[in-house]
Amino acid sequence: MDPQTFLDISTKVLKLKMFPYFHIAHYSLMCIMVREDNHPPSPGSQRSPEFSRKHPLASWMASMLMCFGGGIIGNLLFGEFPLAPFKSHENVIIASATWYLINYSPFDVVYKLATMLPIRITLWVMKEIERGKKVYDGVAYVAKLYPDAYLLMAFMGTIKACGYYYIQPFERLLRGLWMPSTNVLLHPPFVIKASLGGAIIFILERTQILVAPHAVIYFGVVIFFIYFRLSAILLGISDPFVPFENLFSAIFFGGMWDALKKAVEKEKRTENGATPGEIKSKEEKKRD
Repeated sequence: MDPQTFLDISTKVLKLKMFPYFHIAHYSLMCIMVREDNHPPSPGSQRSPEFSRKHPLASWMASMLMCFGGGIIGNLLFGEFPLAPFKSHENVIIASATWYLINYSPFDVVYKLATMLPIRITLWVMKEIERGKKVYDGVAYVAKLYPDAYLLMAFMGTIKACGYYYIQPFERLLRGLWMPSTNVLLHPPFVIKASLGGAIIFILERTQILVAPHAVIYFGVVIFFIYFRLSAILLGISDPFVPFENLFSAIFFGGMWDALKKAVEKEKRTENGATPGEIKSKEEKKRD
C-alpha cells in the first residue's frame, strides 16, 4: 500500500467520532455479557431471559456498571466522583435503550441478531476501535496530571479500556453471584494484556522512543486489537501470550528449578535401589 494512502486511512481512523455508533456497539456487547453470564444455556436451548424478567432493576444496574466500568474505576482510583460517567444523560439513555432491546425485544429478535456471527464480528471490530481510543485517552489523561508517572499512564490506559473486567465481580454481586475465583488478577484475559501493550506503545511515543506519525501508531494499535479479536472469534485463539508466559515463568519464577529438583530427587532414589515404578507410586501416594 502506498505510504500516503496508509497515512490517510490512519488519520481517518484517528478522527472517528465514538458517539453514538461505537458506544452502541460497546453497550450491546456489555449487555450481552451480563445476560449470558446470568443464564447459562441448557442443552439444545436458547439462553433464558428469566433473570431479567424477575429482576429487571438488578439486570439494568449490572449492565450499566459494565457499560461505564472503565470510567467508574478510573475516577475512583484518581480521586474523582465515581458516578461522573452517568452525568451524560444521552449516554445513559442510549445504554438503557440498548439494555432494554437486548433483554426485552419481541421474540428476542435483537439478541438473536446481535449474536449472529457477521453482526457479532462487526460489533467487536467497532468495540476494538473504541478500545484503542480509550487506551490513548487514559494515557493522555494521566500524562497531563503526572507527566513522568509512566506506570500510572499504563495502568490508567488499561483500566479505561478494560474496566468492565475489573468491575465484573461487583456487578455479579448485584445479581446474587459471588465468584472470587474469576478475579481478573488471578486469570487476566488477553484483552487486558493487549491494552497494557497498547498503553506502553503510546507511552513510548510520548517519550519519543518510538518516533512515527501519531496517526500511524494509533492505527497500528487498533489493528493489533482487531486482528487478535478476529483470531479469537474465527480461529479460537484465546491468548497467544500463554506460551511466552509459560516460558518466562519457567525461567524466572522457579519452574525450571523445581523441575531440576525433582529430577535430582528421582536420580537419588534410583541410586538407592528404587525402581522408576516404585518412585512413581510413592509420588502418587504423597499427592493423595
